Amino acid sequence: MFSRSLYRTRQFLGALRPSFDSNQRSEAAELLGERLWPLFESMSVRDQRHSMDTYRLLKEQGQRDGDLLMAALLHDVGKGRIAGANVRLWHRVAYVLLSATASWALTPRTGRSGLSALHQHAERGAVVAEALGAPPAVIDLIRRHHEADAPDEPLRLLRSADDSC
Repeated sequence: MFSRSLYRTRQFLGALRPSFDSNQRSEAAELLGERLWPLFESMSVRDQRHSMDTYRLLKEQGQRDGDLLMAALLHDVGKGRIAGANVRLWHRVAYVLLSATASWALTPRTGRSGLSALHQHAERGAVVAEALGAPPAVIDLIRRHHEADAPDEPLRLLRSADDSC
């Protein structure tokens, strides 16, 4: 419990001033290509930073699977503008607190609010990635990136990296 609280605190503080260097953005743009780059760009800078950190961690672990690396960059795209989301920092804080203390209050959560976008971001992200021509394996990883007990290796790797960043 303490380690999860520390992780969320670190994540919150990092979200206050996310940043990139141009080499990181260029590498992400090259991997995603013209079709999928707008998805990455549609995310908030804090989500872009988190996705880039997830991608970097997988690369540092020696992962070279292009679908896995694309999914790392796009796994939270359902929180972005192209997915119709308008997620503010207070939505994130409220969502984390409700998830930890009153998860029943989040389900079913539908609609266009920030809390709805957070609750549905995996499915929303998969839908927009599919519409823009992402590979089927990337769509599947985005859709399932919050599944408990990941049954396959790419999903397990993505979940682990996502949870670590």
